[in-house]
Amino acid sequence: MNETMRKFGYPATLVKAFEHWTVLLRPAQPTLGSLVLAANSNATAFGDLPAAAHAELKQVTSAIEAALGRFTGYARINYLMLMMVDPHVHFHVIPRYEGTRSFGGQDFPDAGWPAVPQLGQAVTLEAPLRDSIRDEVAGLFG
Repeated sequence: MNETMRKFGYPATLVKAFEHWTVLLRPAQPTLGSLVLAANSNATAFGDLPAAAHAELKQVTSAIEAALGRFTGYARINYLMLMMVDPHVHFHVIPRYEGTRSFGGQDFPDAGWPAVPQLGQAVTLEAPLRDSIRDEVAGLFG
């Protein structure tokens, strides 16, 4: 675990742990089901990850896409590696869809559709809703 993972709420936001990667529910949801895919290492450059971490991305991204497909029925998925404020290797995983999805009485519009995601217009989750979404998505990883 690294400081970037803690910033995104680990361990409360933990969806699924892999050997080299951890999937977290993004506390601020620009779209329903937005995740953070964080490298378990302290690497601050993508190219510094071990070869095994790169190889494991196939398994991890396939699992993410299957789970989010069932959860949101997204039309596209964006993997954003921004690493400007949080230096450790991580991606923001944003399922994209036209219109709005709802969960637990909360609406989650995709404000940027069909262009770039509007990260600044995210729904900030309170703990009960965060936990419900996290558990639902985690259950879809099988």
